[in-house]
Amino acid sequence: MRRRIERKWVIAGFALLLAAIALYPGCRRRPRMQARQGDVAEAAVATYVAPGDTDAYYLFYSGGHSGNVFVAGVPSMRHITTIPVFTPYPGTGYGFDKESKAMLGSYSWGDAHHTALSQTNGDYDGRWLFISDNANNRVARIDLRDFKTKQIFGPIPNVSGNHCSSFVTSNTEYVLAGSRFSVPLPTGSYAPIDQYATVYKGVVAGVKIDPKTGEMSLGWEILMPPFDYDLGTTGRGPSSDWGFWTCYNSERATGKLEVTASQRDRDYVAAVNWKAAAAAIANGKYKTIGGVKIIDPKDTPGVVYLLPCSKSPHGVDVSPDGKYIVGSGKLQSITTVFSHEKMLTAIQQKNFTGDEDGIPVLKYEAVKEAEVNVGLGPLHTQFDDQGYAYTSLFVESAIAKWKLGTWEVVDKIPVAYNIGHLSIPGGDTMHPDGKYVVALNKLSHGRHLSVGPSQPESSQLIDITGEKMKLLYDAFTEPEPHYSQMIAASRIKPIEVYPREENHNPNAIWDVKDARIERSGNHVTVKMTAVRSNFEPNKIEVNQGDLVTVHLTNIEQTTDELHGFGLSQYNVNVVVDPGETKTIEFTADRPGVYPYYCTNFCSALHQEMQGYLLVKPR
Repeated sequence: MRRRIERKWVIAGFALLLAAIALYPGCRRRPRMQARQGDVAEAAVATYVAPGDTDAYYLFYSGGHSGNVFVAGVPSMRHITTIPVFTPYPGTGYGFDKESKAMLGSYSWGDAHHTALSQTNGDYDGRWLFISDNANNRVARIDLRDFKTKQIFGPIPNVSGNHCSSFVTSNTEYVLAGSRFSVPLPTGSYAPIDQYATVYKGVVAGVKIDPKTGEMSLGWEILMPPFDYDLGTTGRGPSSDWGFWTCYNSERATGKLEVTASQRDRDYVAAVNWKAAAAAIANGKYKTIGGVKIIDPKDTPGVVYLLPCSKSPHGVDVSPDGKYIVGSGKLQSITTVFSHEKMLTAIQQKNFTGDEDGIPVLKYEAVKEAEVNVGLGPLHTQFDDQGYAYTSLFVESAIAKWKLGTWEVVDKIPVAYNIGHLSIPGGDTMHPDGKYVVALNKLSHGRHLSVGPSQPESSQLIDITGEKMKLLYDAFTEPEPHYSQMIAASRIKPIEVYPREENHNPNAIWDVKDARIERSGNHVTVKMTAVRSNFEPNKIEVNQGDLVTVHLTNIEQTTDELHGFGLSQYNVNVVVDPGETKTIEFTADRPGVYPYYCTNFCSALHQEMQGYLLVKPR
């Protein structure tokens, strides 16, 4: 009986609470809030990855002038790791050991612009990730077996500002590259700016990739008119022998380019038959500039053609079936769809309207398939698995969804703010996954806690599985992501330790009893082990002025047992993963006693993992 009375009072109290809420002015809009909460709940469920679970996709962002690549999970949008490429990164010791110092060369930064995953038969294969350096004309390769930079190739001869890179052919034969800035050639030549239109030159190139090792070397270069080459892409399926680059400033202008380079109604997409380019080099059809074999289109017809495109194009993209080339002119409201088949027919029939420095210009009407009125400031297009294309609209701050074949815009979604590129899982392949699009916005527009004048970049996750696109999540990252690609997590098979049997470093040792210090003149060589929770040797005695080389091997074979080697006041911090050997080299130029210690937490006795460098004064 008592429980029934208590229940009666509880129900009565709840009724009074509901009545009070209904009367309170601040709560009268509750029905609207409930609907909004429903949307929020749906988005939260769509992006939720339970503790201990993992994301379905890896998202690889370029890091712009940070020189890094950022890795996030999708759909959670959680930052997972940073891969240092063109910039020293103390967090992983990159740029402090002898090997990575050698890769970086004399540069301490790079402008990491466009990521490109390796491909097999037109689909991502999960082996390597390539990234361009716009500033210093380089391309780097990251091995996705351990998520580490293994090669930095360049500066590429004759290329100035490798912006239109890195884009990978269907079986990873080549990475495309090219000049954002036309200059007198060879590199280092001087000519006054009033000779820009005639003496300055652009270059597009193919960086050859070894199919087994991924090692890069220069494949071919093509001499181009003095335009600014912006972005690129590679063909697939029927168009897989072709590479495409956009260009602006077909006016060959100088000065205030926002005015002088925007006079023509159209610029160009350059279409290069890369197989023909490779054959031309092999057959001796080249000249030599700056010690490099380079094709001059005037002397080698059939290698490159120009497709007129909407004014000041940025992105150029190829549909999954390889039939259409999509060029977007950012100063117009249309995206032009070119037919690859029509392009080949126009080439065969020599349906040209003239030439630029010996490169035939194809007649626009002969190669155009459609003009899609997507909206203001179109930049970049990606594709899903249902026959739709998605184009970023910089001026409009939106994404337009349109149908291949019918060329109808079927949906738009606003983003925040000023979108640059966008990314769909498999969106640059023959078989996209669809599901999501990530908007890489140039500005974040106050959608986060204030961090002062220097704002983070905004990335927004959008669901594209339904008729209407739905915003799911706002994420923020370090500056400045330009491009990204997404791959299913199942396609990448990272290792968690370096197997001892795969370490072929001649300076590796695997037992603390083999640790030793050797002297040859004023060169001291240390073979050192790192293992929980000590370094061996834990004392290094040298003379001031000695060159000290430490070969450090982490002899652990257990996941997550990283060790660091930080040397106080000598600007040294190196991280060695389980089973890895790295070399540290420095001159002991200051006398005294300097501690070294493990910089990565490794065990309960992590603090005890230390030793001393003793430098005897002269």
